[in-house]
Amino acid sequence: MTPSNVNISIVGDIIVGNDAEYYFEHVKEELATKDVLIGQLEVPYSTEHPESEELERDPVHLHSLVSTGFDVLSLAGNHLADFGDRGIDDTISWLKNHNISYVGAGPNLQEARKPVVLERNETKIGILKYNCVGPKETWAAPNKPGCAYVNILTHYELQHANPGGPPSIYTRAEPTSLQLMKEDIKQLRSQCDILIVSFHKGLVHQPVKVADYEKEVSYAAIDAGADLIVGEHAHLLKGLEIYKGKTIFHGLCNLVAYVPSLLPKPGQDQEAWSNKRMELFGFVPDLEYPTYPFHPEAIYTMIAKVKVKNREIVQTSFVPCIVNKKGQPVVVKQEDEGQKVFDYMATITQKANLNARYRWEGNEIVVE
Repeated sequence: MTPSNVNISIVGDIIVGNDAEYYFEHVKEELATKDVLIGQLEVPYSTEHPESEELERDPVHLHSLVSTGFDVLSLAGNHLADFGDRGIDDTISWLKNHNISYVGAGPNLQEARKPVVLERNETKIGILKYNCVGPKETWAAPNKPGCAYVNILTHYELQHANPGGPPSIYTRAEPTSLQLMKEDIKQLRSQCDILIVSFHKGLVHQPVKVADYEKEVSYAAIDAGADLIVGEHAHLLKGLEIYKGKTIFHGLCNLVAYVPSLLPKPGQDQEAWSNKRMELFGFVPDLEYPTYPFHPEAIYTMIAKVKVKNREIVQTSFVPCIVNKKGQPVVVKQEDEGQKVFDYMATITQKANLNARYRWEGNEIVVE
């Protein structure tokens, strides 16, 4: 019997809070068109942390991910340990109890490195996830909960006779952790037809630029046997590239990212707050986006699409979305604002010297 087609949808960072269902309102129909839906859960959820109520991180809000149809949530990221070991355990327990698979985290390093393998229409899909951005407190150890990771090293090289001036910055993967990742991929390769590797990686809030290590880990994963690479963490879209015929989504941006807590509190010095944001990230959030205080270009986002036929990826594409001032991602078609996302992706891909090209097919943007 010939295997049927499988459609996989993948989205970037997800943070939900009160009224979580509301924020998926304009993408829910599109997300339902999949056989497998994968996303990145950016933060832990637990009622046992003193900041849980203020940050709206009660696990009850995660019911929105069940009703939206998520099959797999990746957990390896820089915020995994925000609520300590208890937060990791509570988040994992909730997902288990509600039949959502998770990848990239666990009660110890051995468990955190384990893949998820799903079967749809006689096709096995394997998924692995690694945190490349730290901090070390999030990393799992033999007797410590946390995430799977690739340790990234940063080197600063002074190019001018100007001590303290802007250096050239080089990044690369630490060899031992990179080798562990490659071993995981090689072991998973024989257990699945389609192998997806997700990385928490990239330069946060910085448009266009793709760091050296992002290509290194992506290429290494493909060389080891991966069929598709996806990245998130930068809270911005990044360009795409094709390596050995495999697609690399360097940055998916956010899907739903509800973080009103990042805005200044009542009575707080707003000018001082704005100056600090500018110093740290180079921009000040637009206060007209009260739940979505990200870089102005972060309104452009996507739903990555993977079409599988006869147990092989035959097409990668994405559905363009724009986040409105209410913080809701909205699917945009070619005839309305979809061309803005197309043009944005074409521009940042070219500026980053990446080789992907795009074309419209209906209201999806196909990667070539």
